Amino acid sequence: MASSGFDHRRSFLTGGLVGAAAGLVGAATTGVMRRDAAARDQVTGGRKLVEWRLASSFPSSLDTLYGASEVLAEQVAAMTGGAFRILCHQAGELVPGLQVMDAVQKGSAEVGQTGGYYYTGKAPALAFDTCVPFGLTSREQMAWLFEAGGLELMRKVYADFGILNFYCGSTGAQMGGWFRDPVESLADLRGLRMRIPGLGGKVMDRLGVSVQVLAGGDIYPALERGAIDATEFVGPYDDEKLGFHRVARNYYYPGWWEPGPSLGFFVSKAAWDKLPADYQAAFEAATQVAAATMQRRYDRQNPEALQRLLANGVQLRPFADDIMRAAREASESLLDDEAGNDATYREILEHWRKFRRDSFRWFGTNELSYARFAHGG
Repeated sequence: MASSGFDHRRSFLTGGLVGAAAGLVGAATTGVMRRDAAARDQVTGGRKLVEWRLASSFPSSLDTLYGASEVLAEQVAAMTGGAFRILCHQAGELVPGLQVMDAVQKGSAEVGQTGGYYYTGKAPALAFDTCVPFGLTSREQMAWLFEAGGLELMRKVYADFGILNFYCGSTGAQMGGWFRDPVESLADLRGLRMRIPGLGGKVMDRLGVSVQVLAGGDIYPALERGAIDATEFVGPYDDEKLGFHRVARNYYYPGWWEPGPSLGFFVSKAAWDKLPADYQAAFEAATQVAAATMQRRYDRQNPEALQRLLANGVQLRPFADDIMRAAREASESLLDDEAGNDATYREILEHWRKFRRDSFRWFGTNELSYARFAHGG
């Protein structure tokens, strides 16, 4: 289902992106023919005009997170001389933030920007497309997806929903979240009401936390009115924008449930199959630009945002060792339980765990040694 588009992207990126983009930008745009309103296609100067709707799970105020969808649209337009247009819609404009996958399935949006772990109710294995607690860093996640076969495994899962998934980018390692009161031990977690999605939420549930899943734009009101006691989201830059520090002053680290989460562009397979081959290649190339841009921007923005938060009285706190140990034990147990109920999940887990073991051995030797010395000083 996905191999032809994936292989085409490789050849496009290595051999013809610059020449193809230049040729497309210079294409003539005369001779407009009538538009098919149902398909929203038309032919302009010998090139097919295509307009897609993109539904995002994120508000536009999160300019780096949501901004990846805008980078995608800009790149696609540039590579096709404006013939392939993607109209971006923030959470709530086309559909609520946690219904993006449904919108793509139903055809009300041709592409969605979201995270697979929001939809584990549809298929538990979708969590691996985003992140797994005590899992891979952003670099490791990219290596698993693109070089170790992870993307092919995930595309088999998405195929059941008529979706072709593409890598959208990563926030890098996330923070452990905002808490109204300090949590100094495992006992302090029990009964806490916390917004946390995905497998991280399931692990917290096993630790006695009352878990809620809320879209980004809905978190602050819930925290402000006391409907939740704690929340995690991304990291300093986005968290500062959403204002969590104004109602919860204790900022914990690390976000063990999201050490390197990857977001996705979910494309309707039916819409994809209607695209000309060069438009498909342009889209895939554009996803790579969007993904790289997201990571770079967060790595630039988070350090300064953290300093601003600390200057405003935020208390930076590490999770206690007993919390970390209990969370890791609960996480591995949860993965085993899910694998016992689902053959596809088990196949992906075994593949992922082998990669994690080998990757951790390497990164835990050379890079960790450097980080301990350089970052700790």
